[in-house]
Amino acid sequence: MKLTFRWYGEKDSIPLSYLRQIPNLSGVVTSLYDVKPGEEWSFYSLSHLKKVVNESGLEMEVIESIPVSEDIKLGTSKRDKHIAAFIHNLEVCGDNGVKCVCYNFMPVFDWLRTNLHHVNEDGSVSLSYSADDFAKLDPNNLHLPGWDESYSSDELQGLLKQYSHVSHEQLRANMVYFLKAIMPTCEKYGIMMAVHPDDPPWDVFGLPRIVSNEKDLDLLFKEVPSPMNGMTLCTGSFGACRCNDIVHMAGKYAKEKRIGFAHLRNVLYEGKDDSFTEVGHYSKAGSLDMYAIVKALVDNGFDGYVRPDHGRNIFGEEGKPGYGLYDRALGCAYINGLFEAAEKEKK
Repeated sequence: MKLTFRWYGEKDSIPLSYLRQIPNLSGVVTSLYDVKPGEEWSFYSLSHLKKVVNESGLEMEVIESIPVSEDIKLGTSKRDKHIAAFIHNLEVCGDNGVKCVCYNFMPVFDWLRTNLHHVNEDGSVSLSYSADDFAKLDPNNLHLPGWDESYSSDELQGLLKQYSHVSHEQLRANMVYFLKAIMPTCEKYGIMMAVHPDDPPWDVFGLPRIVSNEKDLDLLFKEVPSPMNGMTLCTGSFGACRCNDIVHMAGKYAKEKRIGFAHLRNVLYEGKDDSFTEVGHYSKAGSLDMYAIVKALVDNGFDGYVRPDHGRNIFGEEGKPGYGLYDRALGCAYINGLFEAAEKEKK
């Protein structure tokens, strides 16, 4: 595997010189975050970013993400124009040596939590989702942690209205249309499209979710069988639904060569409903058996990219929720140990 770390470009508060000190870290996962969905990327901008990363001694082989516009997801009259821009962006990525693009096909919200500052028993701070708090939200007057600055009230209500008549089947058809259009470019450059699962993996506010479980993935790979049509195994997102057998899914899709990228983190189930808290990566900290997941990956030939996912804020660190340095660095160390053990056991 290739261990990576998400980095938000030159404005990130964490310098590359710090990341370079993490043992076995091969590179960073990044993007051009100032370009709107549906617009074209500049070759110069991405090559400059790559130069900055390479000069630090790291690689830039994974992009997370090239955003898929709502027009593509909805299948509007602007869809083909936005797909053409997406293909251009894939060419820019390919010309800069990118091998994997993590993306999602979630309508409106590509993640959702009810608390970004949940205080754990050990004093660390993390993201959490409370089913009770979610049930209290008014879809007609939404105020969501992390999203209030992304949409105005009118914009959000307009999007929700547009999706009100979009079924799961129609959204899946739009996704298949999009993937079939971009696969020739992906195959030309050897870029795997690694779809990120729905986060959380169930419908929210009546919005359909179509990458939530094993059945969804099987349908997607059947409809678009190209080997460049792959997935991101996000243990925290898939794992938020207690119905998902992550160990089984890791082994199955690693064997089928569908996992291009893995986000490894743990979650702790709270109560008997859908509530969960993001915790440390260590298996005993949460509800997922992280070693069994990694072993399933290794035993079935996974050799793709890996990164620690959302970390807690620890040691007094403040900053972007889920994306501090310290706990994700601890996650890297833990992931290194899991893979070393699993690989030696396999041999």
